[in-house]
Amino acid sequence: MRLIAALAVTLALLAGLAAWLVRPDAPRSNALSLAAALAADTSGFARATAPRPFRFPDDHGPHPDFRTEWWYYTGNLDGPAGQAFGYELTIFRIALTPPGSPDADTADADTAGADTANWRTRQMYMAHFGLTDAKRGTFRAFERFSRGAAGLAGAQGAPFRVWLEGWEASEAAGGMPAMRLRANEGGYGIDLTLRPEKPVVLQGDRGLSQKGPGVGNASYYYSYTRIVTEGTVTTPSGRVPVRGSSWMDREWSTSALGRDQVGWDWFALQLSDGRELMVYQLREKDGRPSRYSSGTLVERDGRTRPLPGFTLTPTATWTSPHSGAEYPSAWTLDVPSENLQLRVEPVLNDQELNVSVRYWEGAVRVAGARGLTGRGYVELTGYGDIETETRGTRSAR
Repeated sequence: MRLIAALAVTLALLAGLAAWLVRPDAPRSNALSLAAALAADTSGFARATAPRPFRFPDDHGPHPDFRTEWWYYTGNLDGPAGQAFGYELTIFRIALTPPGSPDADTADADTAGADTANWRTRQMYMAHFGLTDAKRGTFRAFERFSRGAAGLAGAQGAPFRVWLEGWEASEAAGGMPAMRLRANEGGYGIDLTLRPEKPVVLQGDRGLSQKGPGVGNASYYYSYTRIVTEGTVTTPSGRVPVRGSSWMDREWSTSALGRDQVGWDWFALQLSDGRELMVYQLREKDGRPSRYSSGTLVERDGRTRPLPGFTLTPTATWTSPHSGAEYPSAWTLDVPSENLQLRVEPVLNDQELNVSVRYWEGAVRVAGARGLTGRGYVELTGYGDIETETRGTRSAR
């Protein structure tokens, strides 16, 4: 579960840019209002309405009939002398107009063979790159935007590549699902090779992840939940060889949050016993978890099963000195069906991304009974925007 509603807000904040990207000669008065963007008009776009067969490598590439999609990579990496890093690299594709609209009759530059001299496009790309340096106690986050034209940004399935200027995820030596990630900004960077240890996981109902009531308020969603990762991390102090484990989420949709939903808490945890756990808790305006919250357990051998319920209890809070937003900063996660009770804590409290859409996403540590440990990533959205009740015990069923 990722930044569906947040992307609608981004479209509003960048509405003037969006109008110009579609048609450079369009007047700036065509900008959408914030209310219009949040209304999430889905007219003309495809919807996720039923399970479908997934076809690879095609589904690693773009789905331009849907309004939004993203390629999401997070991971925890270790270097020499006790160095440890967390990273996030995410590339979003955002359709500015639906297929068949007057501005959609020009070639999309995110397809192979497109005329890169044509600057008109109905696709905008946004990317976030974050790096946590646990030893130094620092976090840096960066953002880029570009049109899906003139070779500046785009996506393709075979050979796999998604890019925004110099930031990219691409097919690595040996072919998919091995991937290479590269990003550099302001003296910070990553150059990593990722090789999944387990088969792809289809989240929800065979890859259909329902996010709210109504047909089509859903996404197509798959993950690689344990990926051997090697390469280098660059900081202003130099380049560091690293090795660790990553997680990839892949999702496309034409939906926003439901009318009464304000955000979510998303957890991707890799446990020391070889299992992985993904849970997301959608939050209602009154702080209660939505019944569309969901979770999946991945066994050591790659078999998966949905979680019938879990309880997520915040045990501490942190107030951002940058935005003033208050976030939960430690949790107890109870999964009765698996006899699991996990304590989850951030590597650093300050892993807030103050970009076009403010949210918290960072590396976490996990501890459980009988010596069970783990690492992972947590994403928190909607805490700085709308007053919600976020404390206390919350159960998702």
